[in-house]
Amino acid sequence: SFFSDEVIRKRLLIDGDGAGDDRRINLLVKSFIKWCNSGSQEEGYFQYQRMLSTLSQCEFSMGKTLLVYDMNLREMENYEKIYKDIENSIAAAHEKISECKKQILQAKRIRKNRQEYDALAKVIQHHPDRHETLKQLEALGKELQHLSHIKENVEDKLELRRKQFHVLLSTIHELQQTLENDEKLSEAEESQETQMETEAKQ
Repeated sequence: SFFSDEVIRKRLLIDGDGAGDDRRINLLVKSFIKWCNSGSQEEGYFQYQRMLSTLSQCEFSMGKTLLVYDMNLREMENYEKIYKDIENSIAAAHEKISECKKQILQAKRIRKNRQEYDALAKVIQHHPDRHETLKQLEALGKELQHLSHIKENVEDKLELRRKQFHVLLSTIHELQQTLENDEKLSEAEESQETQMETEAKQ
């Protein structure tokens, strides 16, 4: 009837994946009722075989359900393992990224230091090395010592010339004084001779 088909259709919908467990149980109950109400031995045997078949189907369906359940459990465990592996991979990736960032920072510092070293090396290359500088300083020291000796010799000569010039000036002054005295004496003698001549004429 339409009512029975509608009930079966609704129960199939309620049954989820369509395994028909609820329908099989109803058939088993109906078969049991028919077996109890069977009038003849042949009909009772037929209902008995039908119940055994339904029970086998239920056992098979139950075994299948248990297998699916176990498979789902194993799949869940597998998914959990995969999820943990993914989490570990993500954590390892984060650590790797952090380590790479540290390596990048260290590489940047090394590159900066190398650039500074190269700049200092270029500056140093423009200046003579320490050995050459010491040689130049030694040569300059010897030249300075030589110039100091020359300066001392020049100063000694200047002092000698100053003394000689002083003696010369003193000699010239004495000579000038002597000449002046001689001139005065000469004038006095001339004056005396003129006076004597004047007196003789008188």
